[in-house]
Formats: sequence, C-alpha cells, structure tokens
Amino acid sequence: MNPKRVTTDEELRAAFTIRKEVFVKEQGVPLEDEFDQFDTLNGLCEHILVQYNEQPVGTGRIRFIDGAGKLERICILEPYRKFGLGKTIINTLEEIASERGASKVKLHGQTHAEGFYKKLGYQTSSDIFMEDGIPHILMLKDLSANN
Repeated sequence: MNPKRVTTDEELRAAFTIRKEVFVKEQGVPLEDEFDQFDTLNGLCEHILVQYNEQPVGTGRIRFIDGAGKLERICILEPYRKFGLGKTIINTLEEIASERGASKVKLHGQTHAEGFYKKLGYQTSSDIFMEDGIPHILMLKDLSANN
C-alpha cells in the first residue's frame, strides 16, 4: 500500500483507468462528466495513485480553492476495497494540503461513504445534493486540529 504522487503521463493514464472503471462503468457517471480541465499534469491539481502488490488500484486528486484543499475523484477498484486504501488516499491528500499551507479540506462525499469520512474526522456540512445522479454531501475537516 504505497501512495505515489502522479508525475508522468503513464501514471495519469493509470489513474484515469481506475476512475473509468469505478465512476463510469460501475456507477454510471457519463464519461464526459468524469474528466475535466484539471485532469492534467499542469499543476492545477495534484493526483495520487495507491498501489497494492505493485499494481495501481486507487486514486484521488486535490485542488485548492480559496485556500482550502478540495479532495476529489477518490476511488478504489472493487476487489481492493476493505484493505484500508481509502484511508491511505485521504491521508496522502491531506498531507499535500498541509504542505501547501491549507488548514482546511473539503469534499463532496457519496452518502454511502459518509461514515467512512466521519471516522477520518470529517463533518457533514450540507443537506444531500445530487452530482451525476448520485447523492452526495459536503464534508469538511479542519487540519489545524491535527497539529
């Protein structure tokens, strides 16, 4: 379980493959909604990959908006869930946020994952809303509380 910051086109393609499998094929998100202008290596956001037995099996990215880190596109291939990889992804993205000086992070979590995020210190801060036909909630975490 080693997280890796994406620095090459090959690694970025691996992240895209995971996202297509989870969000597009498994959850039915339209392909044109899954990828956006932030899906590059141009510094607009930072992508990570998590490997299991040397294979990329999970990914996520972080963008910075108004001084806060926004965790996005967090997913793990189905056979590799329940190995603690989600926590590894979140922790790595939070480390990146702290390195960049952000004291807060936020995410749009799918409602079925609310308990997972709460265990990691996130607080629900919105009513349920729909994104790509999937119910979500806004969740926030104050990183300065960790120091």
